[in-house]
Amino acid sequence: MSAAPSRRRDRRLMGRALALAGLNHGLTGKNPSVGCVITDAHGHIIGEGVTGKGGRPHAEETALQEAGAGARGGTAYVTLEPCRERSSGMASCSSGLVSAGIARVVIAIEDPHPTARDGIAVLREAGVRVETGRGEARAARLYAWFFGSVPASRATRSK
Repeated sequence: MSAAPSRRRDRRLMGRALALAGLNHGLTGKNPSVGCVITDAHGHIIGEGVTGKGGRPHAEETALQEAGAGARGGTAYVTLEPCRERSSGMASCSSGLVSAGIARVVIAIEDPHPTARDGIAVLREAGVRVETGRGEARAARLYAWFFGSVPASRATRSK
C-alpha cells in the first residue's frame, strides 16, 4: 500500500530538499547546488542528496544510491528540474530516476539551462507523475544567480 500524496508532506519534504541545497550553495562551481529527498512507496525518507562540491555528483545520484531498490514506486523531491542530459556523457538525472522506478517527482522549479531543461518531458514520457511549483519562490531566490548565467536566447522553454 503506497502513501497518498499530501500537500503537508510535500511542503515538509521539499523544505528538507531546499535545506539540503543550501548546504553547498556557492561551493558547486558553475552548477547550482540541488537538494533531493527520496521516499519509498510508503512515504518514508530512504535517500537524500546534495550536489557535491565542485558540481559532482548530482543530488539525485547521491539520493538514489542511498535509497537503492527501495526507490521503486517512491517519490523524489528535487529543488531544480532533473537534467535531461549531462555534459560528461554520464546518465542524466531524469533517466536515473526513471531507471530506479520512481513513480512521482515533485520539482520546486524548472531549469532553463539548455542541457538540463526538458528533464520533465523525459520523466513524463516514461510515465512518471511530475508536479512542479512546490517551494518555487524559495528555489527562485536560491537559483537567481544561476538563472542569470543562462543565455537569454536559450533560457526560454519552447512550448
